Amino acid sequence: MIAAIIFSCYKTPSSTQPYNVKRGFYTILAAQFFSALADNALLFAAIALLKQVNAPSWHTPILQQAFILSFIFLAPFVGAFADSMPKGRVMFISNGIKMLGCLAMLAGVNPLLAYGVAGFGAAAYSPAKYGILTEFLPPARLVWANSWMEGLTVAAIILGAVIGGVLITPSVADVMLQWWDIPLIDTGIDTPPELAICVVLALYSVAALFNLYIPRVPIEHKSLSRNPLFLIKDFSHCFKLLWKDPLGQVSLAVTTLFWGAGATLRLLVLAWAAVAMHYSIGDGAKLTAWVAVGIAIGAILAARFVKLEHAVRVIPVGIAMGLVVLMMIPVTSPLLAVLLLIVIGALGGFFVVPMNALLQHRGHLLMGAGRSIAVQNFNENISIFLMLGLYALMESLDFTITSTILVFGMLMAGIMSLLYKKHGHDQDSGRM
Repeated sequence: MIAAIIFSCYKTPSSTQPYNVKRGFYTILAAQFFSALADNALLFAAIALLKQVNAPSWHTPILQQAFILSFIFLAPFVGAFADSMPKGRVMFISNGIKMLGCLAMLAGVNPLLAYGVAGFGAAAYSPAKYGILTEFLPPARLVWANSWMEGLTVAAIILGAVIGGVLITPSVADVMLQWWDIPLIDTGIDTPPELAICVVLALYSVAALFNLYIPRVPIEHKSLSRNPLFLIKDFSHCFKLLWKDPLGQVSLAVTTLFWGAGATLRLLVLAWAAVAMHYSIGDGAKLTAWVAVGIAIGAILAARFVKLEHAVRVIPVGIAMGLVVLMMIPVTSPLLAVLLLIVIGALGGFFVVPMNALLQHRGHLLMGAGRSIAVQNFNENISIFLMLGLYALMESLDFTITSTILVFGMLMAGIMSLLYKKHGHDQDSGRM
């Protein structure tokens, strides 16, 4: 449903564009949608697999950390890898690594290790999926393209959660397992988590098929060496270069803060829903989906109203998002909660999409799209660790949910205000 809304609300590129450009762009979107759909369904399948092997409950957050760690430790290498060959081929290889992680789960490898392998593939995939946009489209179309990418990714997040949840439901899985086995052939697929992983494998296969049809574009900013020490030094150079560039600095800071805050917001909503509306964890998890719906709406609005050269002007929307989070404190009505979370998500989508496009544009000019996205992923995942650490600290100190929301909202609004005060003057298109 979300994908249909997004498709209906967007304008297609100008008719003066060559058909192969339009077709290639939509092929990229299709590949990203199915890959993201599989990523999100796989999380639920992996969690169910942990329960099947009677793993301790604390293994569940470790599972997600195993996935994220690849983004941090592989950051110096995946950017250069993404820039070393046509990005459609990089995406194909990365999807193959994700499929290897799925096969490892089916083969009985520890789910933490197998999911970490899938994270390895995701870390390699990310610089390519965003970097190809800057190589494939002109700067004027980047906000529009990012809105498509983010909107469909959000749709994949929602639909992936639904698919993963349904597949691991015993009543549904038992029916599907009855016709899964071929007569006289034992496939070894006997449990709901294994069935879910097989479906995820099929989704990755569809994504990989689309990868094969992504048009090749000239390779820019190719790495001068494959030596690991050189790549680490090169990544360090790119890290410093992007942080020293005024527009690169503000876009990197904003996107880093947003994704760190977004990871924390999911946990915050669960805790808030339990206290304010007495929701179970399952009901609270469904409530978080409305934030994703809001992000899709915000992405659509950004595509229609924000130009790349004016991207810095959306930072006040980030300030507003932090302040609107504070409105969660008095809300106890489920309907008001849904509306509020949609607004929070819409504000987030509206300001993060243009900043993402600006970061891609600056990174493409300074060092190559793949390297800049790798730097972005590194910073964002460090931010996730730090923000979740702050949340855990407040939990250990027995902060009330009201106090936690207050600290979270004011921290976000405060940091955004400082960024706007420092970089608000970087709005002139001449600085691009």
